Amino acid sequence: DVPLVESGGGSVEIGGSLRLSCVASKYIPERPSMGWFRQAPGPGKVRGSVASVDKSGRARYQASVQGRFIVSRDNDKNTMDLRMNSLKPEDTGTYYCAACTGEYCVSRYAAYLWGLGTQVTVSS
Repeated sequence: DVPLVESGGGSVEIGGSLRLSCVASKYIPERPSMGWFRQAPGPGKVRGSVASVDKSGRARYQASVQGRFIVSRDNDKNTMDLRMNSLKPEDTGTYYCAACTGEYCVSRYAAYLWGLGTQVTVSS
């Protein structure tokens, strides 16, 4: 079983918008911090934090997406969304949903649940 399932990826033009969703396939009683990670295409690229929410829904963003992306979670539905606006080519990559230990989910080393990812491509 895949513990987290992402959806909503696709191809958009520069300046476009997408909304990603992450659903937990099973109830997670400990209500961990959750986050979105992006892995850019190409060899040697690692998953880097994009946005995270703590268990109460307070958000934290990577500097390059601040003001353009909005992350939110619904604890009753075990879901987390990422609204992405004003998309740029450098936003291209595979986006992964994760659950982490710690207050915020900003390090891949702290993630203990992952989804399989959803692809986002931004082009002119």
